[in-house]
Amino acid sequence: MIPNPSDLLQQLRKPVLAGITRSKAWRQQQLQGLEALITSHQDDVLAALATDLGKPPTEALFELIILRTELKLAKRQLNRWMQPRRVAVPLAHQPGKAKVLLEPLGCILIIGPWNYPFSLTLQPLISALAAGNTAVLKPSEQAPATSQLIARLIPQHLSSDVVRVIEGDGEMAAALTQLPFDHIFFTGSGAIGKKVMAAAAEHLTPVTLELGGKSPAIVLEGADLAVTARRLMWGKGLNAGQACIAPDHLLVESQLKAPLLQAMKRCLVDFYGPNPLQSPHLATIVNEKQFQRLSQLLEGARQRSQILFGGEIDASQRRIAPTLIDVDQRNDPLMAEELFGPLLPILSITSLDEALTDIRLQPRPLAIYLFGGTTDDQDKLLKTTSSGGVCFNDVMMQVGIPELPFGGVGPSGMGSYHGLAGFETFSHQKSILQRPFWLDIKVRYPPYANNLEIIKRLMS
Repeated sequence: MIPNPSDLLQQLRKPVLAGITRSKAWRQQQLQGLEALITSHQDDVLAALATDLGKPPTEALFELIILRTELKLAKRQLNRWMQPRRVAVPLAHQPGKAKVLLEPLGCILIIGPWNYPFSLTLQPLISALAAGNTAVLKPSEQAPATSQLIARLIPQHLSSDVVRVIEGDGEMAAALTQLPFDHIFFTGSGAIGKKVMAAAAEHLTPVTLELGGKSPAIVLEGADLAVTARRLMWGKGLNAGQACIAPDHLLVESQLKAPLLQAMKRCLVDFYGPNPLQSPHLATIVNEKQFQRLSQLLEGARQRSQILFGGEIDASQRRIAPTLIDVDQRNDPLMAEELFGPLLPILSITSLDEALTDIRLQPRPLAIYLFGGTTDDQDKLLKTTSSGGVCFNDVMMQVGIPELPFGGVGPSGMGSYHGLAGFETFSHQKSILQRPFWLDIKVRYPPYANNLEIIKRLMS
């Protein structure tokens, strides 16, 4: 159970309600504390991620790079983000001055995921602290080494009246969502996201849901197939495919399928060698439940003779080689749910229009990737599909630009963060109008005998 939940929220709201967190100095101090945490414990983070997910050091380092990039932007732009935003006052309201003030929401609950358990727990914290809030962190119990590390390091660098870490399983997370936080930020599956949103509704607590979905990649004539293959295989192999914005499946023009397939096979051998399960550059599947889910999908594809390349599996290490799978129909089991693993279904298409029609029939994804084609093709995709984001001729790189808002739409998420978007997510935009006493036109007051014609003339 949560120790003294009412006392917890009261203590964490206290500096916000007292106005302490509104100063730039306070916010910079918290960001500096987070920066010290990240820079001082790099080896500890890499070790924890290796324990939880078998992440190669380079892939683990990406989590730290993303955080340092986010921190750098927040520290540099904080003063500008905090400035009140002037609003023009229409003639009927003059004389007067209007502005929008971004103020802290209060105490934020951040529920982190297991696939990027360090960066995706602390990255929203950067935005929350920059916006002048306090926070409770609930790291994922599916990444226990990282969860324990966060619980140990946060008190060393941030005060207990600013950030608290509460560890525990799903029941603990559910109990936390029952509390009247001022905002809940959740990263994870859509199924759990629904439960978070339902719990938040009891207190009318606003939520940000960072979910996922079946993000498609499309390959058209004009794509550099060698580069396309490298980027696709990198995106599908990164963290063993356990990323919400990884390319989920591939839609490729039929005449390009064979040469692209050969290029992707070469890339996989170049990346992971002839024995990928022995490669130090391939992460593991996070736990037995996820491993069994992916293993069953892979075995079904094997029985249907769909495996084009890969398919090796090691249950003792929970490792699955990146696998290319031939799929010829949408009702294939591999197309039912987000794969979240190193399996890549490949479907042939006759044209971009066919791909776009297919995409529009599915739930809106977190990302759409398009390789090749023309500028008209890119415009058509942007105008006729809806997704959290779009990336042309690459995969996943959009997430590394903190100035770009990151978030889903519909089933792939709700709300966004990174950079200014994150600052605004954790802020209330307070509207302020200031008027003097010296001009008080009586036409607005009763009795209204002769006011109507005057008001009509003013409106015209």
